[in-house]
Amino acid sequence: MPIYAGIDIGSCTTKAVVIDREGNMVGNYVRRSGIDYVGAAREALDIALGGRAADGMPIVSTGYGRHTIPIASEAKTEISCHARGAFELVRRALTLVDIGGQDNKVIKLDAQGHRIEFKMNRKCAAGTGTFIEEIAARMNVPLEQLDAMARKAQKRIKIGSYCTVFSATEVLSHIRAGVSPGELARGVFESVVDRVIEMSSLTAPVVLCGGVVEYNHIIVDIFKERVSGEVILPPHPQLTGAYGAALFARELAG
Repeated sequence: MPIYAGIDIGSCTTKAVVIDREGNMVGNYVRRSGIDYVGAAREALDIALGGRAADGMPIVSTGYGRHTIPIASEAKTEISCHARGAFELVRRALTLVDIGGQDNKVIKLDAQGHRIEFKMNRKCAAGTGTFIEEIAARMNVPLEQLDAMARKAQKRIKIGSYCTVFSATEVLSHIRAGVSPGELARGVFESVVDRVIEMSSLTAPVVLCGGVVEYNHIIVDIFKERVSGEVILPPHPQLTGAYGAALFARELAG
């Protein structure tokens, strides 16, 4: 059976997705991008293929490093691929929120899947995955523990700075004031949602994607508290862009 691949080379992670003719995901893999984008893309694709032959297979690349991958048949913007992947899953007008390692995006699609609005966050990394990693390091807490810690918080601590450096200073001030680690963690995730909501009005249904959402489901809960209407978490939120790229690859085959 014919297969098609999408590779999303982000600044932090590289994702590969392989689909069949019906659009079913038959393989995927995620790894750190590192400094060798070509090597990261090849390894991710090889593992996603699971031993399947790749000769002549259409491949579409997307993401930060999309133009560095010689094995790709075509390169598409991450905006287009995230939109394509999300619409395939929902099949109606939607607002897509992608929380990535270096930036956040809000993409609005109409009922036919056409993009009607797009916004990206400021140049500063506040409210992104890098921001969360920086705050976790300042708190001396493993990144994977922040979600569970935040769920224990009894109240919200406001982190209002728009700059990662200033936000980190805010966190240190809260630590000196005796604020609990759980409340600080909750404040960090609330701040991520704040930064997204400030970008644009979020019209339901809101589809959340990106690695930050994949590993921190409390963000989904916060969006559900703050957004009027349906909030959707896809089965593989981190793979939305790579999945969209694979769908474009299928179209290349005709």
